[in-house]
Amino acid sequence: MSVLLIIIGIILFNLIIFAHEFGHFFWAKKFGVKVNEFALGMGPRIFKIKKNKTIFSLRVFPIGGFCEMEGEDTDSNDPSSFGKKKAWQKFIIVCFGAIMNLVLGFLMTMFLLIQSPKFVITTIDSFSENAVSSSFGLMKDDEILSVNGSPVFTYKDLYFDLSADGKSEFNIKVKRNGKAIELEGVKFETSGTDNGKSITKLDFKLKTVDKNFITLIRQTWMDTLSTVKIVWVSLMGIITGRFAISNMAGPIGIASVIGEAASTGLKTSIMDAVNNIISIMAMITINLGIVNLLPLPALDGGRLIFLLVEMITRKKVNPKYEGWIHAFGFFLFIALMIYISYSDILRLFGKI
Repeated sequence: MSVLLIIIGIILFNLIIFAHEFGHFFWAKKFGVKVNEFALGMGPRIFKIKKNKTIFSLRVFPIGGFCEMEGEDTDSNDPSSFGKKKAWQKFIIVCFGAIMNLVLGFLMTMFLLIQSPKFVITTIDSFSENAVSSSFGLMKDDEILSVNGSPVFTYKDLYFDLSADGKSEFNIKVKRNGKAIELEGVKFETSGTDNGKSITKLDFKLKTVDKNFITLIRQTWMDTLSTVKIVWVSLMGIITGRFAISNMAGPIGIASVIGEAASTGLKTSIMDAVNNIISIMAMITINLGIVNLLPLPALDGGRLIFLLVEMITRKKVNPKYEGWIHAFGFFLFIALMIYISYSDILRLFGKI
């Protein structure tokens, strides 16, 4: 059974890579760019087929992939090369890898939600006995819109926002009778933990809605936005020093988390284990989409910055200088991955 789950995990991971590279591939072909090779995996080829001047290949290590376009990183006089296309066309080709990751995250989220007969929404249904928050202005039928200025899309945002800062009181915006109302200094019941930190508890229940086509699409959209928000806030937290870089997970850490999630799911059923894996993969593909759009060298977002400059100035940035910048960014990225993998190993053996 564990072997089957490992295979499912590998397939889903490669689906994430395929979606990203297919986003580049589709629009490259649409705009007449020659694609030399479309590959899944890294390392030596184990299978290849050539069709319409493109080699489609599988490689031995299922840990990545690429869409190699003519003239993408080097000068080429071929009129069908990437470099010969208009800036706006190149912009679409580059950004659609990340967009396809976000689309895949949406579909994975829908797969998980479609199994549920009801969806929890962010409207208060009832308060527990002696609820603390009700004495600070929250009322039944309030729809929670934001916590401390951070938008609330799903109940997961509530748990995330109430626990992220370790605060004891919050400014909460609600919709009440069609009007937005700001409630300041709202407090909740808290409980202590072994490390001395307090945990904020929700002292009310949220309403649910029945599943139908409209509510399914809406809830999938809101859940996807919630994941985007959590990923973005976490990334910004690392950049600003709010969260430690050592808290990031690389391939080793992700594999460990997937294994734990699968084991937990297997205690009830194989489907629960699969759903746990898909839930993590949805987070990963959305994470990949957002990270790739960051304006950093060696990432798609870094390439988009150069294309924006080209679109504004009508002049291409010298490929030599752009190449140096991306190479430096790639070096930093590899160094970061080595550090994260080292942290993963220490965490695996309980050293951090």
